[in-house]
Amino acid sequence: MIDFVATLVSNPNKPALSDALLSHLAQALPYNAKVIRLDRQIAIDILFAARTHKEATEIVSRLRLAIASEPIDTILQPLKGRRKGLFVADMDSTMIGQECIDELAEELGVKSKVAAITERAMRGELDFEPALRERVRLLKGLDAMVVAKVISERITLTPGARTLVSTLRGHGVYTALVSGGFTLFTGRISAMIGFDEDRANTLVLAKGKLTGDVAEPILGREAKRATLVELREQFALEPEETLAIGDGANDLDMIREAGLGIAYRAKPAVAAAANARIDHSDLTALLYAQGYSRTSWIE
Repeated sequence: MIDFVATLVSNPNKPALSDALLSHLAQALPYNAKVIRLDRQIAIDILFAARTHKEATEIVSRLRLAIASEPIDTILQPLKGRRKGLFVADMDSTMIGQECIDELAEELGVKSKVAAITERAMRGELDFEPALRERVRLLKGLDAMVVAKVISERITLTPGARTLVSTLRGHGVYTALVSGGFTLFTGRISAMIGFDEDRANTLVLAKGKLTGDVAEPILGREAKRATLVELREQFALEPEETLAIGDGANDLDMIREAGLGIAYRAKPAVAAAANARIDHSDLTALLYAQGYSRTSWIE
């Protein structure tokens, strides 16, 4: 038998895991299940044993049916190794609420055109690298100084981002922000959230203005996965000791490579391929998923 844990998390602003709901869920649980509250009516662990991962998945499928339309995320994983040593995260629409390239395009009045390309690329309908080059060309002539303005006025951190990273780092986890976006943003946003390091693409500048080019090689889908592997090997971690999160098609390989790969408010193809997804709760769901109770967080 294998020990599994199913972590159920609701939005902290709309707690949904009431005693009444847990009583209702009891009929879908195996006889050996144990329920542990991680945070009031916000998050619980359900510990149980199963012969195979397939059997565990079937149990969780029954749980999801019992939950029905309640806004609750369910993350299933083996109990062993749930605490991670490496966290790799996407930036745009994951650790922040916006797509930075779209916000830059707003400064030139071409946001709708750029955003349409971004959406198709994140859905996997366009190859990431040519789509990035096409969008960057539309930014030619933009003063690089507007980046600070865009971050100040239009970029918002995703709820739970700072608490997630500070808690992980406080428990010895190495954290990396790895983006298909640009270093002009990741350097500042990484520092705002508290990551150990950040990696992204470099916009080419001439006299302080964007030339419409992006430096090669482009950091895209494969480079994100390679970064996770590189850092995993650097810190001598097992594959199951890694955690990754993203929302777009260029995050898929990274998500699949991680011991726990999470799709956050993700595009349909990404959500379907990830072994876990967050659709309702905020980023602190990743702390609950690793067994961190509310009292162990580092704000």
